[in-house]
Amino acid sequence: MDILVKPILTEKATNESELRNSYTFIVSKDANKIQIKKAIEESYGVSVIKVRTMIYGAQSMTKYTKRGVQKSKKGAYKKALVKISEGDRIDFFSNL
Repeated sequence: MDILVKPILTEKATNESELRNSYTFIVSKDANKIQIKKAIEESYGVSVIKVRTMIYGAQSMTKYTKRGVQKSKKGAYKKALVKISEGDRIDFFSNL
């Protein structure tokens, strides 16, 4: 089971990482806080202080086209906010 799906790199998430040393990830829906903490410590080599999780439900989307109204759903996902210790940093752009 792959616990970490991808990091979230929005403007708000980047500001949180710079100011509060807190990083945001999309994680597997089955993962708990302990598994998320271990996965981040192993993947990035940092020490995790705190993990907060949020589950977002599926959203229905409406698209207006020439053929009429088309409805679809955006899938549900789980988001984790991870606070790491003061001296540690995660650099997502080092592998580019």
